[in-house]
Amino acid sequence: MSFSMKVKSEIINSAYEKTQKISLLSSYIRNNAVITQNSILINTENLEISKFIYKLINELYNTYPVITVRRSFNFKKGLSYLLKINKNIDLILKDLSLKNDNGYFINIPREYIYEDDDDKKSYLIGLFLSTGSINDPKTSRYHLEFLIDDYDYSLFICELLDHFNLNSKIIERNNGFMVYIKESEKISDFLKIVKAYSSVLYYEDIKAYREQVNLINRINNCEQANVEKTISSANSLIKDIELIENKIGLDSLDDKLKIVAIYRKKYKEESMLELSKIISLENNINMSKSCLNHRIRKIKEIANSLK
Repeated sequence: MSFSMKVKSEIINSAYEKTQKISLLSSYIRNNAVITQNSILINTENLEISKFIYKLINELYNTYPVITVRRSFNFKKGLSYLLKINKNIDLILKDLSLKNDNGYFINIPREYIYEDDDDKKSYLIGLFLSTGSINDPKTSRYHLEFLIDDYDYSLFICELLDHFNLNSKIIERNNGFMVYIKESEKISDFLKIVKAYSSVLYYEDIKAYREQVNLINRINNCEQANVEKTISSANSLIKDIELIENKIGLDSLDDKLKIVAIYRKKYKEESMLELSKIISLENNINMSKSCLNHRIRKIKEIANSLK
């Protein structure tokens, strides 16, 4: 089962008040139904969701949709479930703010459908059940999206999402518009809004694990970069030391510079701090890192004068 379906399965097992059920059903039918003069046709490939929508319709309008089970039209081997409502159609559509008194389709529902925060959340739940999908946080990117058939309606959905500070965006697609959220924190907030609390825990656990892995990788990359920088710097200095050795000999250097040259050649991969400590211990002197850097600059100056 995909992560999207796990979230949807958790959502439909939550409890809802009557007004919340109306908001949810209004959104679901608006985005996942074919409305004709004589019927409302709702198709889904998920048995749990079809049972959930059937139950809502029955509870709210004392209507029993006809259920037809058939093979999916795509190449999948699964089944699809068609709910056909052919009674109380006018009542249902008007109550769900999908049809006005003149019989025309309403693109954006009247305000009573999304009057308070709980109704807004329920409307978003219906939207997610009908046309939403969310990436598993184990994948390479965080992504939540809704496929919308109309630009004005997609703006309305963005307003609902942004009422909860979810920072949604719209992009046009060949078959309509996609409203999406990419920020992991905002997606987690959405899961809380739609009452998918177990999914929130899973999402946050995986997100925290990924962030920890990324942090470790960044630290390792920094350490590797420092090692490579140290080796590159050491190799450059060794070439200068060898130039001096071949041209005029290391004995031409004063004792302080000669010690540094010898130890740099001996300990090629040590950092400047580590090299200063080694020189200090083995020669019973106090060689600080800044002092070592100063002497290295002197050696480089001599090498440059010989080039």
